[in-house]
Amino acid sequence: MDNIDIFPHLVLGIVSFVSNFISALAGGGAGLIQLPALLLFGLPFSKALATHKVASVALGLGASLPHLKRNNLQRKYILLILISGIPGVLVGAYTASIIPSDFSTSLLGLFTLFICFYSTNSKNLGSSNITISFSSVRICVGSLGLFIIGYLNGYLSSGTGLFVTIWIVTIFNLSFSVAVAYTLILVGIFWNGVGAFALGFSGNIIWNYLPILILGSLIGGYFGASFAIIKGSKFVKVVFEIVSFSVGFSLVIKTLLSLFV
Repeated sequence: MDNIDIFPHLVLGIVSFVSNFISALAGGGAGLIQLPALLLFGLPFSKALATHKVASVALGLGASLPHLKRNNLQRKYILLILISGIPGVLVGAYTASIIPSDFSTSLLGLFTLFICFYSTNSKNLGSSNITISFSSVRICVGSLGLFIIGYLNGYLSSGTGLFVTIWIVTIFNLSFSVAVAYTLILVGIFWNGVGAFALGFSGNIIWNYLPILILGSLIGGYFGASFAIIKGSKFVKVVFEIVSFSVGFSLVIKTLLSLFV
């Protein structure tokens, strides 16, 4: 009887470690593996999403340690990502409770495939980390994009960290490795923390799965972030493209399958 109880937790721990290790390399995508795994264990989507959200905060905590040691994050980007994105997360979390997500999921999948092909065809994208002028136009455009991505994060969760990474690489000319650091810390801890708190009010969190998911997220996030720092931006860019293609493709397929079930 004990073996039967331990086995699913062991599987979830391995899934959590692998998904969060990859996510820490790419700057998003943990939901590609972890969320479907929870669904396969028989959880309804709302409960799987809420539980995944809470566990994903641990990814941010684990991944933040290697990046914080480098101390290369700037206050202006931190404030912009938090102030612009968190209101979007709250609006998105409310939307998720009242509107079906099938259409939005397919649209998110197509956009994720687009950013994969955009990154692939932009050979020098994310290869530099040159300080650029923080103009009012750039701030407005950047803030609007982050609000929209925050909305998608609260509404759908899957793959939105990848959007933040590519957005701040494109708008603010950051390197992939630095952009991933902002995503993991600010989206992983703060955006997902707010989303998890909002979803927690509905009582959807499955608490007995959380300890092993959190442990796997912490360890996977820490080692993934450490590996990303060692390998550098070119390697992170390749992993980002692989993960974004996988996330986009899986979201589109998921929507198509739902039409025939």
